[in-house]
Amino acid sequence: MNGDRSVGGDQAVGRVRRIHVEKRPGSDHEARSILTDLRDHEGIAGLAAVRVFNRYDMEGPDGPEFEAACATILSEPPVDRLFAELPADGAALVLAIEPLPGQYDQRADSAAQCVQILVGGERPACRAARVVVLYGDLADGDADRVRKALINPVECREASMALPATLSEPFPEPGPIPRLSGFRDLAPEGLRALRAELGLAMSEADAAFCQAFFRQEGRDPTLTEIRVLDTYWSDHCRHTTFLTRLLDIEIEGEGPVADSLREAVRMYRDTRAQVYGDRAAERPECLMDLATLAMKSLRQRGAIPDLDLSKEINACSIRATVPVDGRDEEWLIQFKNETHNHPTEIEPFGGAATCLGGAIRDPLSGRAYVYQAMRVTGSGDPTRPSSETRPGKLSQRRITTTAAAGFSSYGNQVGLATGLVEELYHPGYVAKRMEIGAVIAAAPASQVVRAEPEPGDVVLLLGGRTGRDGCGGATGSSKSHDATSLVTCGAEVQKGNPPTERKLQRLFRNPEAARRIRRCNDFGAGGVSVAIGELADGL
Repeated sequence: MNGDRSVGGDQAVGRVRRIHVEKRPGSDHEARSILTDLRDHEGIAGLAAVRVFNRYDMEGPDGPEFEAACATILSEPPVDRLFAELPADGAALVLAIEPLPGQYDQRADSAAQCVQILVGGERPACRAARVVVLYGDLADGDADRVRKALINPVECREASMALPATLSEPFPEPGPIPRLSGFRDLAPEGLRALRAELGLAMSEADAAFCQAFFRQEGRDPTLTEIRVLDTYWSDHCRHTTFLTRLLDIEIEGEGPVADSLREAVRMYRDTRAQVYGDRAAERPECLMDLATLAMKSLRQRGAIPDLDLSKEINACSIRATVPVDGRDEEWLIQFKNETHNHPTEIEPFGGAATCLGGAIRDPLSGRAYVYQAMRVTGSGDPTRPSSETRPGKLSQRRITTTAAAGFSSYGNQVGLATGLVEELYHPGYVAKRMEIGAVIAAAPASQVVRAEPEPGDVVLLLGGRTGRDGCGGATGSSKSHDATSLVTCGAEVQKGNPPTERKLQRLFRNPEAARRIRRCNDFGAGGVSVAIGELADGL
């Protein structure tokens, strides 16, 4: 087989057809990068060569239609070679890697959408995997080290080499939502056991508060009610840490730094008295108050008249006069930053990608178009060998390089330029990575309507199809983590869908569409219950 355009063969079971796509020599950057990483950083000295194939299983198009899809969508003829059967003769190890079941696979989804456009009719079923073929002399234990280096159990697993008979996945009909019978009568140790069994992020005090509430209601809660409360009360959604009451603030030591901190606390309390007046005693001191008080003081003094105020919970927004085609127009300029430390720590590509995607979502729900991005990250030393990695963690090199690829991938697909990329290296970031993305956006003020929702209004959900990925993201990132988190937090990192987000950006640029929106909110880790619940009272 010459490996150029051979797409037929016996690789079909029923209507499922399989094709392997490999970059031609000179364009095989991923294969060469894996070879370098495995040999130099994983210490697999006997490794001689690596080949990487993108494997597609597709059910639907057949004959000429499948040939056309292979030549125009699944591959780029100038840089790719096609194989119906995997050319792996003489390989020391063949490893196929696929996303975990239920997780959104952008490669497979995009391929299916494009093939549907090409052939018309129903969208075909598609499944994608990456096949890595290794050549050379592997010592005892090398295969396990390769699997550990290439397979992150949070997002993927080793795939079967067999061709499936069908790609359809029947899902059982969900049963009735269970009620937590006996919840009101649980003793404290019973509540602790229930929190552990359900993997709840809420504290013991939160669980006891819920129990007292449902005792007053005279009923036990459903599982959904507890899950919604657990999401709303997570640190991600409720900012529990930042809203924790500070009963006493004490600055230790002497010297210029301590004096500056004491002066900052004094200024904070003086400003509180000015902003809140008689209500100061009712407003607890907390980190959130400390972070937002300066803005409240500036607004009270009329120092930020351009601040745009509304009941929408989106990006910070200011009003500005902008010259457009020789005349002045009023525009809204929006800013947003996002931290994705926890998701990027356990799933670097998806975590960093949705850091940028999450930052985009807020101004996008404010009907603004995002123009510019910034990325600031913190990492341990990525040059240290993988053997020094702490148990239960990914290596700093893997986190750093894969996160960079994720952030870049999302921005490129949305069409967003990143003007500043800064990575800080310090041993402290070995405990947990820092991943910050920030964006700036703008929209004509005439296109943004912020009205009160009224009875009879329609709640419309816009977006792409998702899998089970992201479920529990808000509560997952609010828990304490340990060496088992890579396994137990597998579904909690959202898989971004930048092509769909780009479509939404274009839709909201249409004045007729944008002006129909009374109030808008984005779907974050809190999911549908938080996104819709914040739109209007009673939802």
